[in-house]
Amino acid sequence: MDIATIAGIIIGTASILISIMRDGSPQSFWDPASVFCVLGGGIGSVFISYRMSEIKSISKVVAKVFSNKKKSNDEIIRLLVRLSQKARREGLLALESDRENIDDDFIKESLQLIVDGVEPEMIRECMDLEIATLEARHRKGQGLFNTMAALFPAWGMIGTLMGLINLLKSLDDVSKIGPAMALALVTTFYGAILAYFICMPIANKLKIKSEEEIQQKELIIEGILSIQAGENPRLMEHKLKTFLSRDQKEIYDKTPGSYAAASSEFATK
Repeated sequence: MDIATIAGIIIGTASILISIMRDGSPQSFWDPASVFCVLGGGIGSVFISYRMSEIKSISKVVAKVFSNKKKSNDEIIRLLVRLSQKARREGLLALESDRENIDDDFIKESLQLIVDGVEPEMIRECMDLEIATLEARHRKGQGLFNTMAALFPAWGMIGTLMGLINLLKSLDDVSKIGPAMALALVTTFYGAILAYFICMPIANKLKIKSEEEIQQKELIIEGILSIQAGENPRLMEHKLKTFLSRDQKEIYDKTPGSYAAASSEFATK
């Protein structure tokens, strides 16, 4: 579970509700016709913009915003180092037995390629193609929410214009002008909330998660090719640590099992 996403929703919702309760009447911010105009119009425009198969994938895309299932980069590095050590001791064919115990499909496919004796250039080409395909799929999900972020404020403005038209018809009754104006602005409020509190943050979170996943797959490619080339596991570990931030490197170096931790322990004896 992504705690930051949950915290953001709670804080944002609380801020809106507290502001409404403190400075105004909650009833002033609720109008079913305005909700129908913004939501219905926005969703209708999305249906026009995308195919049904892409719209059906919204639930899966949103689930990624709240999930945090992928392994961390330091876990991946430790796994690749262990595989490298085994390959140096027993040969590349010995890695075949480890595939069944790995739950990352990208690593499993990469290991199968080196076990099958595929050339390094071909392995990189295959894995780069998979990354490009993954990135294209991710862009569709981001684009869907970016589109909704653009459409909802537009439909909020359309609702406001419709409200203003009705307002102008009632200019002869001064008592109706204030409520009618407030009602006209509610649709703009709904459109802004949907766009800037929901759709745009989701699109941005999806972009960040996509970049992290692609970076992790690039890390895996470098590790797999190093294993195939028979590089020293210590050297490979040092190279893969360049994918970690400074804080992540410090934590990794203190983790039992890493070469840095082993060296530090040896030095204290």
